[in-house]
Amino acid sequence: MFTGLVEGLGRVSSLEPAGDGIRLRIHAPVVLDDAELGASIAVNGVCLTVVDHDDEHFAIDAVPETMDRSNLGDLEVGHVVNLERAVRASDRLGGHIVQGHVDATTTVIDIVGLDDGSWRYRFAMGDPLAPYVVEKGSITIDGISLTIADLDDESFTIAVIPHTAEVTTLGQRSPGDRVNIEVDVLAKYVERQLQFREANS
Repeated sequence: MFTGLVEGLGRVSSLEPAGDGIRLRIHAPVVLDDAELGASIAVNGVCLTVVDHDDEHFAIDAVPETMDRSNLGDLEVGHVVNLERAVRASDRLGGHIVQGHVDATTTVIDIVGLDDGSWRYRFAMGDPLAPYVVEKGSITIDGISLTIADLDDESFTIAVIPHTAEVTTLGQRSPGDRVNIEVDVLAKYVERQLQFREANS
């Protein structure tokens, strides 16, 4: 489990075929002080397992399901990614409950800078996402816990402070870029319970 509070940025140092998927090697000393084989690290919001590491790099394998659900297949050597280690029971839950299970990808529609130095990012919202997106609710974009500022039938907007833009990949995003989305898991559980209740009533 994660919180959506990005610990730091990593950089893709190599990409190699691994069966039907890929092995990513990422330069990321910021998250490796307590690294061990089998540990979970979220890469752009995708929970992945460390299969190899040294003092400055770690490697993960992305299988076809992961590639289909996320934007990891868009990565190239040199690309920067958001990183977060799995939360510990003693940590503060500063963001929201994030599983690292990406639901879908979507695209950046536009980015508008405001006078106070903040930004408003607007993202496309298709039918599969719409039931889970609520104004002032939580959403995870490329592993970043964010609050939905407003929405309409086809898009939603988030407000981004300068600090978030600086310390995550959001500051490097442009209109048309594809991002990973994980909706609030609580909404999915509520929906599933209602489906069973309706089916059995």
